[in-house]
Amino acid sequence: MIEDYKVPILPLEWGYSMIKVLFIGMFVCAASLLSVQGQSMPASAANASTSVAAKSVSRTTKAVHYRQGGQLKILFQSTDLLAGASGDAKVEGKKTNVAIDAKFQGVEDATKFGLEYLTYVLWAISPEGRAVNLGELTLDHGNAHVKTSTDMQTFGLIVTAEPYFAVNQPGNMVVMESVVPENVAQGEEISAKYELVGRGTYSANNERIQNAIFGIDRTTPLQLFEARNAVRIAHIASGEKYATSILAKADQQLTQAESTYRQKQGRPAIESAARETTQTAEEARVMAVKQRAEDEGQAQAAADKKAAEDREAKARADAETQSQKRIEAEEATKEAQAAKAEAERMKAEAEQAAAAAARQKEEAEKAKAEAVAQQQALAAETAKAQQAAAQSDQLRQQAEKEKQELRSRLLQQLNSILATRDSARGLIASMSDVLFKTGSFELLPGARERLAKISGIVLAYPSLHLQVEGHTDSVGSDDYNQQLSEKRAGAVRDYLVQQGISADAIEARGLGKTEPVASNETAEGRQQNRRVEMVISGEAIGKTADAGISLKQ
Repeated sequence: MIEDYKVPILPLEWGYSMIKVLFIGMFVCAASLLSVQGQSMPASAANASTSVAAKSVSRTTKAVHYRQGGQLKILFQSTDLLAGASGDAKVEGKKTNVAIDAKFQGVEDATKFGLEYLTYVLWAISPEGRAVNLGELTLDHGNAHVKTSTDMQTFGLIVTAEPYFAVNQPGNMVVMESVVPENVAQGEEISAKYELVGRGTYSANNERIQNAIFGIDRTTPLQLFEARNAVRIAHIASGEKYATSILAKADQQLTQAESTYRQKQGRPAIESAARETTQTAEEARVMAVKQRAEDEGQAQAAADKKAAEDREAKARADAETQSQKRIEAEEATKEAQAAKAEAERMKAEAEQAAAAAARQKEEAEKAKAEAVAQQQALAAETAKAQQAAAQSDQLRQQAEKEKQELRSRLLQQLNSILATRDSARGLIASMSDVLFKTGSFELLPGARERLAKISGIVLAYPSLHLQVEGHTDSVGSDDYNQQLSEKRAGAVRDYLVQQGISADAIEARGLGKTEPVASNETAEGRQQNRRVEMVISGEAIGKTADAGISLKQ
């Protein structure tokens, strides 16, 4: 899913040094040849570009929970990629969002990492790994200043080198990370694991960027470079095939931006046209990557299906071959047996009748003894199999009995705290007290006390799984109710984790007002609908069906 992001419009950095301009010019002209002169790549080059197998990589950073009304100063630590850089940020929890005022020093040009990199982007990373683009670092003699905000309350901050400002997922060129301050309270520091775009995603292997240096002047705005780079990367991602109309629009916008620049229509017009081109090109790249992944998935599924059909056909052919060989072997055995019987018969006719009779009698007695022995062995095996089946059934019944006893014991333990009943859905305990502050996701003391008791019970059964689901009534907007339900479910989950329940055993989500249990036309019905349900499941209690515990607001 493509995340929303905010990118403040910052002033252009004019007057680059000749060296910087030449480095940038080495690859943006390749983009110009692709987009302005040709507007499309040759088929062979496009095929070559699609062979870039740039897989995503994972990385972990530290996230901090910023409370409303609180203010915290954090530092940025550079990675080995940009050892001389540093920075700090003032982070303040507002009523509706978290404001960030970040400053950076000693930042070298992004082109040092490769000609495909033009700028730096500041990202917020949630504990779940969601990355949000907070804005571009516009350099002024190695310094940058970014003022932005985010609706996340818990996040870490990183800075990455990028080909343009509008990227929707951070690349793996992480140059700085936020450092958790020593004065952060215990429990507010969280590890956040997130995905990074592999470095090869933005490079070009169909034409060396260094070989195209034409028409570059030192006054070309950085935003126009980024627009050319964005269109180039969208072509590399096979945008002509998977996002034809959007990429064509980006090509047209780039042509217009180039025309605006050549006609010297002013910085605001050039900047606006270039940024619009970059955003359209990024939209084309994202759509192309997504559609290409779907096509490759479908192709792989078709290949797997074909392979399975081939294996099945081969198995049928092998089975038929083995069957034919078995029939032939049986016929040969019959023929051999018939020939042997005929020879024995002829031999027997030549022997004396008495000797033949004695031999036949002896053979008959031997066959009878063997048949009796086989019958006795079969009877013994049958008795043993019946005994094993009886033992297996007894063990199954004992296991089922133990599960029912555990379920009953858990029901009794919950009943000592809450009114609990057993139903087809599972164990359901209801709590009718007011547990949250009105219109807030903060737990009241009574709720903490009950949740502490419940966590003590759940900790005794480590194999159980909990899913916390927040619900609201129909009062208020959909967005408000959705956020409130998510935050309340998260508050219950966080408190249970604090009580010692493993975070891997708890999930939380908000359902807003979408699943009422009573009519919203009455105050009583709305009170029933304002709840948080904790779904308990696990093989240990005999069923995998959900069980719910409701916490009403």
